[in-house]
Amino acid sequence: MNTAVSVRNLEKNYQMGEVTVRALRGVSFDVVEGSLVVLLGPSGSGKTTLLNLIGGLDVPTAGQVLVDGQEVSTLVEPALTEYRREKVGFIFQFFNLVPTLTARENVELVGELADNAAEAADLLRRVGLGERLDYYPAELSGGEQQRVAIARALIKRPYLLLGDEPTGNLDYETGLLVLQLIREVSDEDDLTVLMVTHNAAIGQMGDVVISLRSGEVEAIKENESPLPPTELRW
Repeated sequence: MNTAVSVRNLEKNYQMGEVTVRALRGVSFDVVEGSLVVLLGPSGSGKTTLLNLIGGLDVPTAGQVLVDGQEVSTLVEPALTEYRREKVGFIFQFFNLVPTLTARENVELVGELADNAAEAADLLRRVGLGERLDYYPAELSGGEQQRVAIARALIKRPYLLLGDEPTGNLDYETGLLVLQLIREVSDEDDLTVLMVTHNAAIGQMGDVVISLRSGEVEAIKENESPLPPTELRW
């Protein structure tokens, strides 16, 4: 199996006045193509910082991030923007939909930036919103808005799908539906997914769980038999 993501001795420091905050302290791991990886840890463990570095939303203080053989950690604009546009789909805890655009228009907006965009209506049907194409975000439930966000992330046919607490703003049952959709996307599209969560139960659905604490990798565990999201309990 090919390596999708390789992280080597990654460090990220933030200067808070006279205090230096070490958000990541020498993190290293590899991710195999087509796997669903859960980045697990409490608040302040560095997991979102790590996701942002892999996604090209931030730059490291030291160390390397390689995605599909490309060294992301040394990219500067406009190459960094091109990397985010072509390689990475993002799903956030807050849906970040444009309130004045319909579901279809929100997805098409990102598709306009990609060279090989999928069809927005087809993706929305795939995520179960075929009857909601022309609804505005305010007319959709939280779970429906997150499904629009997933379709938006997929329209560019990304190499990586990155999720930052994608169920954190949803109730339990709706969250399970979103996790089921993410699992299906990973399996059916052979898409590499990295998903941040503080919820240990969600780790049971991952092919690999990378546990972070205080900016360091505490453990890396491969799940021989990942649980279907429908069987998760918390």
